[in-house]
Amino acid sequence: MKILVADDSRVMRQIVIRTLRQAGHGGHDIVEAQDGREALDLVRSESPDLVLSDWNMPEMNGIDVLTSLRASGSQVAFGFVTSEGSEEMRTRASQAGAAFLIAKPFTPEAFGEALAGIGL
Repeated sequence: MKILVADDSRVMRQIVIRTLRQAGHGGHDIVEAQDGREALDLVRSESPDLVLSDWNMPEMNGIDVLTSLRASGSQVAFGFVTSEGSEEMRTRASQAGAAFLIAKPFTPEAFGEALAGIGL
């Protein structure tokens, strides 16, 4: 499986990748994007099975990436890993087509539960 991790912080991308491994998802191909525009381009060129995206990023935020993907017909599994954990944000994410929202700080268990919920 190929997973795209999109976050403008290189350190946070590494933390997400490490947490994926701790949750038992270490054997996957990982592709990284440093902003929303790059994430959108990489979904089109790399065809990942899952996108893990921050909400607030330069160039294009995560919700706009998701909205653009869904508008283009992409049904790639998409989840947010973000500090934006309010009920309003969770509702916006769900309505836009996100499978889950994991709020920072997060645990390997949170990743395990979210990924199990989408069959991974």
